[in-house]
Amino acid sequence: MKLFKSLLVAPAALGLLAPISANASEVNLNDISNYSDVESIDFANSFDNDAKEDTLIAGGEGLVDSYDGSFSETTTASFSADMYLGATDTDDATVTDDAVNAAYSFQIDLNTSFTGEDSLDISLDAGTSGATGVAEFDGNTGGDTLTVDGVSYTFPLGDKTTVIAGIDTDGSALFTTACAYGGPGNMLDDCANVSAGITGGGATVGAAYDFGTGFTAAFGAQTTESAVFTDESQDAYALNAAYTADSYGLSVTYGVIENAAKTNEDTYTAFNGYYVPDASGFPSFSIGYEVGEKGGVAAASDEVTSFMVGLSWDEVGPGSAGIALGHSSTAEGDDEAYQYEAYYSYDINDGMTITPLIFTKENHTAGKDDTTGVMVKTSFSF
Repeated sequence: MKLFKSLLVAPAALGLLAPISANASEVNLNDISNYSDVESIDFANSFDNDAKEDTLIAGGEGLVDSYDGSFSETTTASFSADMYLGATDTDDATVTDDAVNAAYSFQIDLNTSFTGEDSLDISLDAGTSGATGVAEFDGNTGGDTLTVDGVSYTFPLGDKTTVIAGIDTDGSALFTTACAYGGPGNMLDDCANVSAGITGGGATVGAAYDFGTGFTAAFGAQTTESAVFTDESQDAYALNAAYTADSYGLSVTYGVIENAAKTNEDTYTAFNGYYVPDASGFPSFSIGYEVGEKGGVAAASDEVTSFMVGLSWDEVGPGSAGIALGHSSTAEGDDEAYQYEAYYSYDINDGMTITPLIFTKENHTAGKDDTTGVMVKTSFSF
């Protein structure tokens, strides 16, 4: 942060020096020599940042309150950057076969509190990690332009209730999904809670209640920003209930999503669970299953399912590792196209992590081979 502040101060300092340099030739040295000592002191004090008298435009008293250009004491900023390098061997016509691709993602998170219990959160994103060949990694895909990815305000309502309101924030922001697997793969990281835990942003409201006994319940809703919860908007609603103990957790999520034409609703129910053994050296276990019904679709193919199971080790040598398999949003009557992945994550230092990933995705098209990919993700946090 010292370097960041220095970079901000440097242009301002140069801007101050420029007019001084430009006017140097106009200074009368003889007049300066005739200044009294008192006048010299007053001249020097005019540059004193600790001067007690504020110099404001007439009528502007009180508009400036000792602003020093820094964050408030309750505001924090965190930065992260990811670099991706990967290649895939595939018969998928939408993916460049065997080409090595590079991409990146960048994120700034700003957080501030006004009461000590609330939180205003703003996320800024940029990145190209959706590039062909590395799309299996999570990351930002909006391109090189830094954009606002979400603004939300979270605050307590009583002792046990938390409320959230935001724009471009997931309706499931306050949900608890019982999953201990944290792999970098884009298809399996949601632990089969693909659609029930509503995502995608828009105008969002939600609330969560903590019973204090390990049980929590939450509600979330999101809608389009141009027509908020009206006949013209596309709305989604979801409920979540979870129980979390010392070494295991269970959750169920139910979501209702209107289709774009607002003629039907799709419903999804996701079940998730995890177990973390007390004995060291044993992996944590996560499992998830989701079933959905597509409204307005022919009865023969109106059901979709997702499944995932994963194992993760917190300590494998100097790093951590995990393996998982699953399929996502498989229509009724279709063969499940399972994906298998394995990763190893190693911390180079406190702010830098390297994660290689290898995955295989089944292809049931006749005469087509499965897709296999190898990728490396380097993460920086500062």
